[in-house]
Amino acid sequence: MNKYLWSFALSAVVLAGCGKKEEPPAPVAAPAPAASAPAAVAVNSEEKILNIYNWPDYVPEGMIAAFEKESGIKVNYDTFETNEALHAKLVAGNSGYDIVVPGTVFAKPQIEGGLLQPLDKSKIPNLANLDPAIMTVLAKADPDNKHLVPWAWGFTTVGINKTKVEKALGKMPMPENAWDLVFKPEYTSKLKSCGIAYLDSPTEIIPVALHYIGKDAYSNDPADYKAANEMLSKVRKDVRLFSSTMIDDIAGGKACVAIGWSGDVNIAAGRAKENKSKDVIEALLPSTGALIFADTMAVTKDAKHPNNAAAFIDFYLRADNAALMSNEMNYPTGNKAAMDKIKPEIAGNKTIFVESDYFAKMIPPSSFTNEAREAMANAYNSFKKGK
Repeated sequence: MNKYLWSFALSAVVLAGCGKKEEPPAPVAAPAPAASAPAAVAVNSEEKILNIYNWPDYVPEGMIAAFEKESGIKVNYDTFETNEALHAKLVAGNSGYDIVVPGTVFAKPQIEGGLLQPLDKSKIPNLANLDPAIMTVLAKADPDNKHLVPWAWGFTTVGINKTKVEKALGKMPMPENAWDLVFKPEYTSKLKSCGIAYLDSPTEIIPVALHYIGKDAYSNDPADYKAANEMLSKVRKDVRLFSSTMIDDIAGGKACVAIGWSGDVNIAAGRAKENKSKDVIEALLPSTGALIFADTMAVTKDAKHPNNAAAFIDFYLRADNAALMSNEMNYPTGNKAAMDKIKPEIAGNKTIFVESDYFAKMIPPSSFTNEAREAMANAYNSFKKGK
């Protein structure tokens, strides 16, 4: 497919989906993409340290080392496994981190709560490389794009070890809607033998469950969470794992079917091939649509090295570096200047750069109120404990 269609389709879908409750934001202007990498990272007077807090398995190999070598800045790189874990650190204050990578579901209340500081755009010239359509999407969470820079896109979906799933199902055919594999007792009762895994996060599982039962995936109504919990309780006994390490779970054989992130499932598929496994791992495209997510770089309000943070963000936004994100990590980039540098096998993978007709079915990201997140966490914990 045309790679540029992906970002514009995303913009159209997200703006249409979010427009039910408020007017869509005015398009955010962006300069023309830079054609080549800029000069070396600018020197500043800050201590040569940068503290980053990101998701696991989410940075191309060698990128951090390359930045350290060029800039002379030592990077301390820590990881978290859920948006909830990151949010708790930011709310507590004095996290010690300069750059964090929240999903937009949490980034909006973090901005409104003053937990993230505005970017000094004068120090990030490679913002010019970003796709204006994608920045318009992010403006729903971050008006005027003052705080957030896209790290990567993807979607929450069903990943399977096709070999093991077909064996466990026997003569039972694969469902038309892939969500049935993880939510419908007729399927889960068979697939529990080879392992069912769920992402271990209320804001990942409850929205998907809401979508499956025909509710608004980003509903703030606790009554909807109760309905989702009732559906989930019917398959609780069949779920083996609650995990945010889907790559290892699927590639290592702990689970044959999982609710996971598209890029992670594709990474697991790649690792299985590298290990010369006979098992075939696939990310599926549910017939009723998958849930889009966007992860973003932001500078914390109490960052001690904001200039170093700006230097790293600018480094990451070089076209070559952004292309590495897609080529090695199997996630789409929001960097328009990088598109021509993406490998054909990645650009042509319909579970990475999905086609525009499928995008029309996908669920755009939104956010929850603090009260809704608390009610959602209670519903999720009740389900997880089997109550």
